[in-house]
Amino acid sequence: MAEISCTGFAAAGMACGIKKNGNRDLGLLACERPAAVAGVFTRNRVKAAPVLLDLARVAAGRCRAVVVNAGNANCCTGEQGMRNARRMAACVARELKVDENEVLVASTGVIGQQLPVGRIEAAAPELVCALDPCGFDRLAEAIMTTDTVPKLVWRRGEIAGKPFTIVGTAKGSGMICPDMATMLCFVCTDVEIAPADLQQCLAQAAAPTLNAITVDGDTSTNDTTLVMASGLSGAVARTPQELSVFGELLQDLLGELARMLVKDAEGATKLIEVAVTGAADAAEARQVAYTIAHSPLVKTACFGQDANWGRIIAAAGRSGVAVDPEAMRIVFDDVVLYERGGWTGEAAEAAATAVLRKPEFRLTVDLGRGAATASVLTCDFSLDYVRINADYRS
Repeated sequence: MAEISCTGFAAAGMACGIKKNGNRDLGLLACERPAAVAGVFTRNRVKAAPVLLDLARVAAGRCRAVVVNAGNANCCTGEQGMRNARRMAACVARELKVDENEVLVASTGVIGQQLPVGRIEAAAPELVCALDPCGFDRLAEAIMTTDTVPKLVWRRGEIAGKPFTIVGTAKGSGMICPDMATMLCFVCTDVEIAPADLQQCLAQAAAPTLNAITVDGDTSTNDTTLVMASGLSGAVARTPQELSVFGELLQDLLGELARMLVKDAEGATKLIEVAVTGAADAAEARQVAYTIAHSPLVKTACFGQDANWGRIIAAAGRSGVAVDPEAMRIVFDDVVLYERGGWTGEAAEAAATAVLRKPEFRLTVDLGRGAATASVLTCDFSLDYVRINADYRS
C-alpha cells in the first residue's frame, strides 16, 4: 500500500495478543498538538464502554489520540468494562505525556468478554514508539476483524490556494447497519476548523455515505466514527464556502470507504445499490429502500443471480409505506422487469439475469407516488456469510 500521510498525525498498528490468530490487533492515531475532534456513534441502546467514554470526551471538542483494539468489543462488561476503557486510554496517555481525557478509545470484536487490558498496557510503550507519519497502513490492518482487506482512503483538496489532506480508514464487514456511524472509522485532516463546524460537516457527510449502507440489518453496539483536525496545513475552513469545500471532500472520502465496507462484507459477491424513486418524501423512500436491502430473500436471490422481482415487490409491500403495485416499476440497471402491474417478459428476464451476473449493479424501484428518492448500498447473502457468523466465536 502506498505511503500516506497527513500533517501533524502519526499512526501505528501492532499485535498485542487479543486476537487468537496473532495478527495486528492494537492501533493508535495521534496528533502532535490538540486536534479539533468530532464523532458520530451508534444509536443502539446497548452501547459498549468505549462508546460511552468517547461520547463524554468528544464533547470537549479537542483530543490528542485515539487507541483502538480488535478482537474484543468491551461491551456488556459492566463497571469493569468502563474501568478497562479508562485504563486503555490512560496507559497511552502516559506514554504520549498528555492528559488521559484527551485520549479516545474504540474496540471491536466479541461482545460480553472482559477486555484483557493488561496486554494493551504492556504493549503501550512499543505502540507509541512505533508511531509513524506514514503508519496508516498498519493502523488499517490493526482494526480488522472479519475484514479480508484493509480499507484506507486519502484525498487532497485546496481552500483559498492552500492545499490540505484528509486520510480515513474503516473496518466492518458484518453487523453493519449503521445509525449515525459505521463499525469503526477514523479520519484525520490538517485543515484548521472549529470543533462545532467539524461536527456539522461530519454529520452531513456521514448521512448519505456511512449511514446509507447495510450488510445484514444489524446495528453494532460499538459503531464509532471520529474525525480529528490538526490545523497544520495552513488551509482554513471557516466561511460557508470554505466549509462546503471541506465537507464535500470529506463526503467523497467517506463515500469511498462506505463502498469498500460493503464490497468486503462477510461472504459478499455482489455490491448492490438499492435506489427508490418516485416516493412521496425522503423518509418513505429510505424506508422502502432499507426494507428491500434487508430482505434475506432478496439478498439470496441476488447471490443466486435470480431476477426474482416478486421478492422485491413483496418487500416493498411490507415496508409500511402505502405503495400501489399498479404504479410501481422495478429496474435492474436499465432493464425494466416489472411495470404497470406485471412482468415485462422473458427477454427482459434474460437481460436482468445478465445484470445480476455482474459484481456491481443497481436495483431501482419507482413507487410512482412523488418525486423523492433515496439510495442504500448493500450486498448479497452467500453461503459464506452463514459460515463466518456461525463460527464467529469458536
